[in-house]
Amino acid sequence: MRDRYLTWIDHLIEQVLKGQLPSKEQVYRQLAQELEPETGEIFEQCLQERISALQSRLDTATDELKQAKATRSLRAIKTLQGEWQRYQKEQGTATAIATAAQRLLSAELDQRFVAWVGVLDANQVQPLTLEQLKQLAATLSQTAAIMGNPNPDLQQLISGIRSGIASWRTVEPHLIGWMYEQGQNLGFEGIPGQRGPWRFWSQQVSSPLLRSLFQGLSLNQPMAESLGRQEHSLQDWVDLALTLQLTQRGLVNWFEQQPYDSKWGTQQAIATFLSFAVLWGQLSAGVAQGTVQPELDREDLGQGCFQMALQILRSFTQKSYFPMYGGVFALLSGRYLQDALNYLDAPLRQAEGTQEKARMLTLLGYSQRALGQVDQAIAFHQQALEIAQVAADTPCEIANLNHLSRTYLAQKRFSEAVSYSQRALILARQRGDRLGEANALTNLGYAQILTAQQIEHLIPEASETAIGYLKEGLRLSEQLGDRQSQALCFNSLGIAYGLLEQPIEAIPYLQQGLQAAQRSGDLYLQGLNWAYLAENYYRTGDRTQAISAAILGLYGLEQIQAPEQSQPKGLLAVLRGQLGPDHFQEAIVQCRTRLLPLIGVDGLDHVLQLIEPEPN
Repeated sequence: MRDRYLTWIDHLIEQVLKGQLPSKEQVYRQLAQELEPETGEIFEQCLQERISALQSRLDTATDELKQAKATRSLRAIKTLQGEWQRYQKEQGTATAIATAAQRLLSAELDQRFVAWVGVLDANQVQPLTLEQLKQLAATLSQTAAIMGNPNPDLQQLISGIRSGIASWRTVEPHLIGWMYEQGQNLGFEGIPGQRGPWRFWSQQVSSPLLRSLFQGLSLNQPMAESLGRQEHSLQDWVDLALTLQLTQRGLVNWFEQQPYDSKWGTQQAIATFLSFAVLWGQLSAGVAQGTVQPELDREDLGQGCFQMALQILRSFTQKSYFPMYGGVFALLSGRYLQDALNYLDAPLRQAEGTQEKARMLTLLGYSQRALGQVDQAIAFHQQALEIAQVAADTPCEIANLNHLSRTYLAQKRFSEAVSYSQRALILARQRGDRLGEANALTNLGYAQILTAQQIEHLIPEASETAIGYLKEGLRLSEQLGDRQSQALCFNSLGIAYGLLEQPIEAIPYLQQGLQAAQRSGDLYLQGLNWAYLAENYYRTGDRTQAISAAILGLYGLEQIQAPEQSQPKGLLAVLRGQLGPDHFQEAIVQCRTRLLPLIGVDGLDHVLQLIEPEPN
């Protein structure tokens, strides 16, 4: 075979030199005819051998005619090399399409959607492009024609791929158009039925399932309600999966390419990953709760939706901007947040013990701590720490040491909190992880302040050392421009000065912490800052500001079911008792203009119901 290929290469060069192969396409056709299956490596070696020989001949030739012939021969073989690379690429594409087609054709009838989700997986070494998906539909159509009377599910797959491509083509020109509507907030939340991308996209698509889904999301309807109006075909679900995946990837790519504000783009990319992961989790649960789809279909669809969520999370963990110190609360609020955390938890039961799993566990551990599930948070962070150490993922290892320090503080286990923050600080300085160092300094200073408060003996020297750690952590986080860490540092300094009974010093730090938390999208730290602002306003005698901040703190912390909601709730009860019901109500009226732009009339009414005294 080697001799045959060398002879053919020499013959082809002669043909090119004689002008018998004037076009690259003719070279390509001869190449495709000549190559035998499973011999590409032999041909590659022969090609490189001839290129080296011709280059050597050109380098050593002294005669002008010989130089000219060697130059032309080398140019001819370079043309052959280019067509060989094209052939390899096209053959690789053909193999990928054939593999995908075989995967779909061999799937059990009750596993067709799961198989389709596997074909779509963007985490594959060579995920299928849009053009390759069109070729896949054509390949399946040819197979169906040969079969004569194929299973109806195969026709549904073919139609679903084609309609999914068409749906994406209608959404793509309007992918970011919703951002430019008047009064539009950038993000995936908004006033139900008025803002956000979902309503905007629902106006572009013709698929009944897609339109129903987008409309339901825009109105904050439960997923089971959006899906339960009618039975949807496999074609509809194939269309949905393809359109949503391309929409999510298109948004992430667009946000990542924003040069004018890369930090803003990064934050929106994070929100996109999390929003679509949660959406697929909600779809999985919605299918399971529905009664319209046949039972076997519900199982296939639910499992497929679950796999889509897992795929998105795995893609997310591979990004350099994966948030080690927070992030999930930039996504959803209210009754959906607890569901979201449950959905994000589910993929971890099947993910392998890899760096990806460590990073997902880090995210969930932080979220569980905010919800008051401290034991669960510690379990997540301990497991993530072990996996990160094995995977040599140092930033993830340091992050979990820091999270464990903060979580042990929530349990008032001060010695463990100090120990973990010291370990994080040493490792961060050894490895040059300045973000990890900033968080470790903050945790160490904060732990020392809380330890001193616990024994009710704040030694001035110890307090100064702790405050010094906190300010050094803040300085580092400001240099790095990490808003999440800034929010934590400001919050910790504000709390520390409050514990030192210095409310005048505490309030500016808490105000800056609130701004940083709002910019980073961390609802937990926003709520904490409002709660501690309320306490420090109260200490200064500013009861109106205290009431306003306590209402906002209670609203935010209650939305994510954080246990710290009892803090502003208790302060409001104290203020009501001191002022009396009538004066307390007058103070709330004075705060309305400040409160309504932030939580709306419904939000204020909800908080007032929460603090309504229980009847005797």
